[in-house]
Amino acid sequence: MKISALRILSALVLGCGICAWPVIAANTTQEATEVKVEAPSTASAFAILVGQWVRPDGGYRITIRGVDADGRLDAAYANPSPLPFAKAQASREGDAVKVFLELRAGGYNGSTYNLTYEAATDVLRGVYYQAVAQQQFNVYFERVKSAK
Repeated sequence: MKISALRILSALVLGCGICAWPVIAANTTQEATEVKVEAPSTASAFAILVGQWVRPDGGYRITIRGVDADGRLDAAYANPSPLPFAKAQASREGDAVKVFLELRAGGYNGSTYNLTYEAATDVLRGVYYQAVAQQQFNVYFERVKSAK
C-alpha cells in the first residue's frame, strides 16, 4: 500500500511539474524588442560636400560653406574673383551624391556644373557646360586639404 501511495504521489508531483513547466517558461520569456536602423539622412550625406574644391586645370574654386536638408548649398565660385551661383543644389540618386551649380554673373550666362561626389578619391567629377560657347568639358575638383 505504501508503494502504491508513493507511486501515485510521485506521479502527481511529476505530472503537476510537467504541466506547470510551460507556464513557468512562458512567464520568464522576454519579448523581443524591435530595433530600427535608419540609413544616414540626406542632410548628413550632403555634409561631405562642405569645404573648398579646386579644379586643377585652371585654379577655378568652389567653396561650399553649408548645405540644408533640402540640398540647397551655401556656395560660391572663384575664377579668380568670387562670383555667386544663381543655383547651387545637391541631390541624391541612389547612393550617389550629385551637385548642380549654375552661374549667371560675370559673363557666364547660364554655364553649369553637373558633378558627382566620388568618395574613394574625395573628388567632385562631372561635366562643365560653357553656355556662351555652347561646349561641354569633362572636369573634376579636388578638395583643398587644410594645413594641420
